[in-house]
This record gives sequence, structure tokens and C-alpha cells, in this order.
Amino acid sequence: MISNGDIVLRLLTAAALGSFIGFERERLLWSAGIRTHMLVCVGACLFMIVSAYGFQHATEMEHVTLDPSRIAAQVVSGVGFLGAGAILLKGNIVRGLTTAASIWAVAALGLAAGGGLYFAAGAATVIILVILAGMKPLEDAYRTRLQSCVVRIRADHDAVSPGDLKSLLQVRGGQIRRVRETIGQNGQNDLVVQLVRVSPDSVRNSVARLAKRPGIHAAMVERRNGESDTANSTDQNGDDA
Repeated sequence: MISNGDIVLRLLTAAALGSFIGFERERLLWSAGIRTHMLVCVGACLFMIVSAYGFQHATEMEHVTLDPSRIAAQVVSGVGFLGAGAILLKGNIVRGLTTAASIWAVAALGLAAGGGLYFAAGAATVIILVILAGMKPLEDAYRTRLQSCVVRIRADHDAVSPGDLKSLLQVRGGQIRRVRETIGQNGQNDLVVQLVRVSPDSVRNSVARLAKRPGIHAAMVERRNGESDTANSTDQNGDDA
């Protein structure tokens, strides 16, 4: 049986490691912050201590065999309900998966600290922090390049068909999520094209070229903040459409 001082040391180590991960989530204003991560880590640590040493006296009995890892194994699946509470679905966007994964990870830190694997727990904490904080700028930069946007086109009837959009916008078929065409007045049609996994800069260049085609009166790319880049074509009579 380990000493009381060692038990306290392991619990405090788990609390400290959990607070580091929780602080990274707290600064992003997620509901699962410092206290949540600390509690999960300390709780997992205590489960590990109980699993490894709580039934030590029973193993000394005749014809009694116990698996000290059984309680710890249940932590891996049992902590999932906390992670599920951190996941939010808003429309077609799922948020909170990273926080749910961090809760699951600090449970592992607690188990490692409870088992006395201080180096493993400390090294894992550093790696988790690098993943959460260090990789986020790279992830944001990648997502900035590959976003979704909406292209709105006003053209004469039959000047642009939905089948021509892939070549005109220079995108793949899988990048066109939805096309809606509305027949307007004066023989002009409005096309709304929703694109996904595209670079806004390349789309704007394609729309600028598209606006110069005969029969195209206006082409616009909607930005994420609701603003738009508009390219107007010129009619044959010299007036701006």
C-alpha cells in the first residue's frame, strides 16, 4: 500500500496537469474549463489509486484473484458522458469535439498520475497543450484557405446553365453543394451557387472572369461576414448593368 503522502502527491499532480489543459479551454470561453478538467483528472486519478491499491488486502486472501485494471478501464468509457455534454450541434456545424477530446485526455492523465507514472503524465500534458494551442493557428490558416461561400449571378436567360458552372467557376463537381435558379423579369435569371471546400481568392478570380462573359450582368461572391465582392459587366450600349 502506498503512503498517504504519495496519495496526496498523485492527486495534486493530477489536479495541476488537468488545470493546464483546462486553462487552454477556459481562455476560449468553453463551458468545460479549468474546474471541469481538474475534477475529471483528479477523479480519474483517484479511480486509479482505488483500482490499484484499494483492494490489495483482498488479493492476500486464499483463492481470490482480482484484476486491478478493471476500475481504471471503466474510466475510459465512463468519462464519455462528460464529453458528450460538451458537444453542440448548431445547424450543420458540430462544435465542442475538441473539448470533448480534451476531457477524455485529462482522464488518461489522471490515470497515469494515479498509477505513479509521473513522466508519462507530464510528457502527455505537454503534447496535449501543443496540440490544443500550438496547432490551432495552423488549423485556422488551413480553414481560411478552404471555406464555403455563395456565388450570385444575374444573367440573361440561357446565358449560363447550371451545367456550365463547374467549368466557368473552375471547381470540381463535389465542391458545388447547391444551385438555385430563379427566373426574373426582363429575361434575366438569378443563380445562387453554394460552394464548399474552396479558396475564396480563386473563386473571386473566377467570378471576375465570369462577369466579362456576354449575357452576364452581375456576379457576386458573398464573404463570411456578410459582405460581398461584386463584379459588374457592361452592356453593349455602354451602360453599367
